Amino acid sequence: MRFKPLIQFLVSLGLVALPSLALANQKSVSDHPLTVVGFGDSLMSGFELPMQDSFTAQLEQAMRAKGINVTIANAGVAGETTTDGLSRLDWSVPEGTDLVILEFGANDALRGISPELSEKNLAEIIEKLKQRNVQVIVAGMLAPPNMGDDYEARFNAIFPRLADKYDVPLYPFFMEGVATEKSLQLEDGMHPNAKGVARMVEGFMPVIEKTIAETSSAISQ
Repeated sequence: MRFKPLIQFLVSLGLVALPSLALANQKSVSDHPLTVVGFGDSLMSGFELPMQDSFTAQLEQAMRAKGINVTIANAGVAGETTTDGLSRLDWSVPEGTDLVILEFGANDALRGISPELSEKNLAEIIEKLKQRNVQVIVAGMLAPPNMGDDYEARFNAIFPRLADKYDVPLYPFFMEGVATEKSLQLEDGMHPNAKGVARMVEGFMPVIEKTIAETSSAISQ
């Protein structure tokens, strides 16, 4: 949590010494936007949705509505696995990025890829980003029930274990509140519609706000 652009962002807002949730209520806009990348698969890219309805676009709009000057790039690619994500990490997350929302795993589970391989790939992604002083939020995924109890247990344990190992924030299930609600899904029953994405953003907002605010608190100590 020592990345220079984020420090400049927080200092410019005058929030370095404020309580942890102060940033969420800050209404003034900094001249130095916080640079975020949503790095993932079709759930991040906005499968079959207009660009303005994607997760990254709706999250950026929600944060800006709270006075947080942020730009959120969409680096989601439909159909990708954790292996694909690892292979394109360097060019998908440019220099100067402050924060990455890491969202992979759904396609690994659907294809029955070894959870151990998925965890290894995600761990390497996190390590590479931390080496660059880029903060990471892990967006977790759950395995489909039809994969069986053993696979489900092994897969679902990946994300909390990685968050604990690397001391990064975890949003336990990226599709929380949407996965079982057909009215919030596309006809394929797998991807969120625009209203579903709005629900996902609503659930995710406290995590990203807390991450930014806790970083400001840590810098002040």
